Amino acid sequence: MRTYSDEGIVLARRNFGEADRILSIYSKSHGRISAIAKGIRRTTSKKRGHLEVFSFIKFQMAEGHGIGILTEVETLNGFEKVRKDLKKVSLAYFFTEVIGKITHERERNDGIFELILNYLERLQFETRLKSLRLKFIADLLTITGFWPKGKILLNPDEKLEEVVERSINSIRVGRKVLCDS
Repeated sequence: MRTYSDEGIVLARRNFGEADRILSIYSKSHGRISAIAKGIRRTTSKKRGHLEVFSFIKFQMAEGHGIGILTEVETLNGFEKVRKDLKKVSLAYFFTEVIGKITHERERNDGIFELILNYLERLQFETRLKSLRLKFIADLLTITGFWPKGKILLNPDEKLEEVVERSINSIRVGRKVLCDS
């Protein structure tokens, strides 16, 4: 088994088996990866609090023939200020869902990693959430090459769904929650 260390943002998670969890992580050096966290759903797990969605983590992973296994993890930023505000949490979930849907497994893009990290950090202190959300979409589409730099994007949501070719589940919640922001 080959092991490596990296940093990443937890994009999504789903339960697997009795005590495990499969995670989707956008990592700095490997792009979007899937990993299994063995025994994380047990109350005695030391990794449990580190692997929440949209946490910025440093991790070590053992790679085998199938899915990688997380062996160590440390939280670099849990974005606690975001987690205390329902509107900000919904926007953070939107960010991670969009990144998960627009990227492919093992496809590295330094711009996307910096974008998601930058926007999660900005989200901690930002009050104009609707404009932040629309700017995120425009910046993401520009970085991924789906929109020309400097051109005004009139309907970011429509263009985003056209690009990912499927609906974004958190988009309705985001629009409803952010309508008064």
